[in-house]
Amino acid sequence: MLNRLIASLLVLLILSACATRFGPDGKKENRFDPRYLAKTEIDRVIDTDRAEVMVGMHRIAEKLYKRNPREWKKSGQPSMEAALDRLFAGSLDFPELEGRREGAAALYAFSPNYQGDRVLAVMAGLLGMVYAAFEHKDDFYVLDDLNEQKLYNCARNIEIAIWKMSSTKTASGEPLLITNELDPNNPNLSFEREFGRVIGLLDFLSKVVADKQGRAITRFTQSMATAIFLPVGALGIK
Repeated sequence: MLNRLIASLLVLLILSACATRFGPDGKKENRFDPRYLAKTEIDRVIDTDRAEVMVGMHRIAEKLYKRNPREWKKSGQPSMEAALDRLFAGSLDFPELEGRREGAAALYAFSPNYQGDRVLAVMAGLLGMVYAAFEHKDDFYVLDDLNEQKLYNCARNIEIAIWKMSSTKTASGEPLLITNELDPNNPNLSFEREFGRVIGLLDFLSKVVADKQGRAITRFTQSMATAIFLPVGALGIK
């Protein structure tokens, strides 16, 4: 009886590991993917959510560089594409940030004394928060765990960064970083829409993780004018 039960469980696991894909002729193909043996449905949701967040972060960085081309030129990059490749290469140890990470790096972007690539600084800070919120992993399995508070804090920090980018001015009154189209007759809010999508993805996943773990999220209320970046990487798994 026990052997039959074990055999039945193995069959179920193998069947669940068969991923349905579409071949070049448009017909369905079932292929065995052993990774799915160690993945739950929640793990697959996390994988998809993280991938979409990273796509959004890349789009935001690209939009910022397109509207502020002087920034990528400050770091001596030959093109915007090279600057993006450098930003998303994996390591966030950029010499010009002098060891700053997460909130400290993002804040450095708005310092009047900083003469480097401000898009790099703010995006490196936000990417550090995103990486920390996903525990520096890009693939999740049944034994992996996330912290709902990190995901929530990361979403709030992105909101703070949006406000700082839209409100911080130079000494002459010009925006430190141009985000949306300045022409009131031809508004382009794609930057804020993309940021809103990323925030929504992080908030959604924080609720999923909190529900899975039976935990509550501590919610913060801050005035944007005095808001500080919330801890992400410094938080530990409960």
